[in-house]
Amino acid sequence: MRDTEREFFQNGPTLGNQYDDDPVLRYYLARILPESVLVDIEPDLRRLGERAVTDVLHLGNAAEASPPRHIPYDAWGKRVDYIEVSDAWKELDRISAKEKLVRIAYERRHGSFSRIHQFARVYLFSASSASYTCPLAMTDGAARAIELYGDETLKNSAFKRLTSSDPREFWTSGQWMTERTGGSDVSRVSTVARLEGGTYRLYGTKCFTSAATSQMAMTLARIEGAPEGNKGLSLFYLELRDPEGNLNNIFVHRLKDKLGTKALPTAELTLNGTSAILVGGEGDGIKKISAILNITRLWNACGAISLMRRGIALAENYASKREAFGRLLTESPLHVETLTSIEAEFRGAFSLIFRAAELLGKEETGEATAEESAILRLLTPIVKLYTAKQAIAALGETIECFGGAGYIEDTGIPRLLRDGHVLSIWEGTTNVLSLDVLQVMQKSDALRFLFADIERRIAGINSPEVREMTPVIRNAMSRLAKSLEILSGNSSELLEMNARSISYGLARVYAASLLLAEAEWNIEMRNDRKAFTAVKRWCAAGPWPFINTGPC
Repeated sequence: MRDTEREFFQNGPTLGNQYDDDPVLRYYLARILPESVLVDIEPDLRRLGERAVTDVLHLGNAAEASPPRHIPYDAWGKRVDYIEVSDAWKELDRISAKEKLVRIAYERRHGSFSRIHQFARVYLFSASSASYTCPLAMTDGAARAIELYGDETLKNSAFKRLTSSDPREFWTSGQWMTERTGGSDVSRVSTVARLEGGTYRLYGTKCFTSAATSQMAMTLARIEGAPEGNKGLSLFYLELRDPEGNLNNIFVHRLKDKLGTKALPTAELTLNGTSAILVGGEGDGIKKISAILNITRLWNACGAISLMRRGIALAENYASKREAFGRLLTESPLHVETLTSIEAEFRGAFSLIFRAAELLGKEETGEATAEESAILRLLTPIVKLYTAKQAIAALGETIECFGGAGYIEDTGIPRLLRDGHVLSIWEGTTNVLSLDVLQVMQKSDALRFLFADIERRIAGINSPEVREMTPVIRNAMSRLAKSLEILSGNSSELLEMNARSISYGLARVYAASLLLAEAEWNIEMRNDRKAFTAVKRWCAAGPWPFINTGPC
């Protein structure tokens, strides 16, 4: 008989309080926020950091284990199109309201710093929540669009529900744009809005509607007789159900079977006379929907760094337990080198999203300069596209840090990568966002302002050892500027061909300047050199993205 008492069983990774165990977040908040603000918000951040590894994590796992189910008919054959979600998913909704994950941004209790506070909380919550941050992101975006363009009726009804902290009143919102004809090309939206008896009714099919159990949605449609293309699109608000609970002339065809985000109900549906309210007047739908996208893209990026951080936390804890070749992984120089490399990429991504959150808060409170608003407009697509790609790469490396265990579903580790893959698709693919970056640069002085912002930041570095990194950043800026000058003098096709490389280059240069400032502060104020190690790796990671300037 085998001596089972002597068999070896590997202990898996465990997680501690995700606020206390995260010096990147804690040091950032201490550096950026006024002390009075930090003192006020830190206890709740610490409490949420504990919830992220206890009840929220358990609920996220339970929701993932019980994916949504589409019930097209009731027992008597009546079409009901009911989407059944787990009790865990419903509880995550209630927790989201109570934790004010949307409301904080609109209370603006701490002025422009409210967005930083909000995204710190979202960052702690996201990786544990089975992607419940998806409906929350669209809820935040819808609230902002109604705040900007809605009439008093919508502001007194839908807006209050979207920003409520009372689970009994709280609503989430869908964002219904994707159609078979258009995809990312929203100019091809084929949904039609007809004015019937004084009410707009929508007719069309939406093929990807995440958060299909939300109470409302914002969508694009073309009013009958409106011109083709972007100019003819208008923004509409609709509620999914009437007061009796019946669907608003909405037919659900199916739930999507996705690579990841299994707990999130994503449906294909048809609007067949769905009553809706025009938001902000006819036309300019793309401009108005941009108010939503500017928010959801930053939530997307925040989700990326949350997953990256979760992977690092698990891998670091596992390395302290796993023995291989007669030593712990923490004693293996090569394994430590791998973890340090992942950490550097994470820190760069973290710096980008929280800089964007800082600028968003300033813009919403009227504190941003014209230059800062232009930088935010350019930075938003850059941050979203680059952090999504970083997350996929970093999570792939993280899985490898666990060996075969990282490939086993019931460890929960593969889910990080599966869920992470959608982040490069949600809210615009990498290529679509790269073209958006080009458009912003061509229509404004945003690039000049971005470079000036970088120069101001690196010029303010006083530490001699940190300042050694500045020539690398200035050289990269110079190369990018020269390449853009050459490309601008050539065909538009050549410029478009390089859009992704340009976006990557801008992301890396801007993040390098942010990491430089972080490194100096951390050394001076915390005697912590990890950020300095990260920026050295970041600047030496080269080559910087290749720019194809034409035939050699």
